[in-house]
Amino acid sequence: MTQIVMPMHTNGVAGVMFGGIMMQWIDVCAGVAAMRHAAGAVLTASIDRLDFLSPVRVGEVVLLQAQVNYTSRTSMEVGCRVETEDMRTRTRRYVTKAYLTFVAVDEHGKPRPIPQLSLATEDDRRRQAEAELRRHARLQAAGREGGKQ
Repeated sequence: MTQIVMPMHTNGVAGVMFGGIMMQWIDVCAGVAAMRHAAGAVLTASIDRLDFLSPVRVGEVVLLQAQVNYTSRTSMEVGCRVETEDMRTRTRRYVTKAYLTFVAVDEHGKPRPIPQLSLATEDDRRRQAEAELRRHARLQAAGREGGKQ
């Protein structure tokens, strides 16, 4: 997904993008990846912490890339990487990343099964293993270790 930072996306005084707008863009980008994998509706269950490494300013192009890292029975983790790009030089700058958990839902809003992830490459297997560790930590922090999600 590609966006351009407009004045309405910033705090006005310093021309720096609101973090909440960035969070919305991340949620939309990751949500599309989740919906495509689930072939239907999904709900955002959680977003891991966001650390903004550098400010994003008016006029910058923001590139968001999302990928499904892990699937469970009804839920999945989607990673979203965010960079900016200078339109003149095509130079990219890494800004942040986030891991989001989505739950696939049916027409009644009830969780529904999703396809398992196809792990074609070593990179896919590494991403899944790392996502499994994050899932375990999330469930443990929520006091739901071993629970269904």
